[in-house]
Amino acid sequence: MSKNYLEITKEISNGIKTLRKDIPDVMAGFSAMAQAATKDGALDKKTKELVALGIAISTRCDGCIGFHTEALVKLGCTKAEFEETLGMAVYMGGGPSLMYAGHAMAAWEQYGGAAE
Repeated sequence: MSKNYLEITKEISNGIKTLRKDIPDVMAGFSAMAQAATKDGALDKKTKELVALGIAISTRCDGCIGFHTEALVKLGCTKAEFEETLGMAVYMGGGPSLMYAGHAMAAWEQYGGAAE
């Protein structure tokens, strides 16, 4: 059975909307941290999203794979950049990371990542 990353991220986003309403201080703090961590600095936003994708694979977080893959597609990430990141995640995480790298390729295709 193939995972639908568009549906996974949609479901999570719906839950996050509830959290924004119910625990606004926590969610505002998380949003501020995310904005600060992802803004361009010594590393550009795309590089930071590639790092996040590698962490998502190593921690086996489907929602994270979906959200960071979507961001990478929007940032113009190439398939080669995406796949090299998957290669590093597999190198560092072994077999379990390979399984989630396969899931990440499915997410890439579902979000319309460009073929090369």
